Amino acid sequence: MYTKIIEPRVSETDGVGHINNTTVPIWFEAARNEIFKLFTPDNSFANWKMIILNMNVDYQSQIYFGRDATIFTWVKRIGTSSLELYEELWQEDRLCAKGTVTYVNFDLEKQKSEPIPDDIRKELEVHLYQVS
Repeated sequence: MYTKIIEPRVSETDGVGHINNTTVPIWFEAARNEIFKLFTPDNSFANWKMIILNMNVDYQSQIYFGRDATIFTWVKRIGTSSLELYEELWQEDRLCAKGTVTYVNFDLEKQKSEPIPDDIRKELEVHLYQVS
């Protein structure tokens, strides 16, 4: 499991007094940086490999400014050229949001997907989601 602490910003707080729902997908993406580095170690967009195919977010509880949020990211499934992640956002021992996202390992120059390399696959397997 990958873990990322997010410190909510005032600008992410909406008129109702909680973190706006459009912010959560951005936080989830920020928590994926270590996975992005596996596929594109130099973070170069010219060499970028991770193309998003699908994203779903389920909101469970309100999120507030002034309280750190923790995002947990697991690998749910590894396919030949794609992977699905499962993510949870917690604040003060409350599950506030959960979601899934699917990425494909993509060669921008050739405009086609390519198999996930074995060394990356092995690292991803360390973070597989275990249903308890």
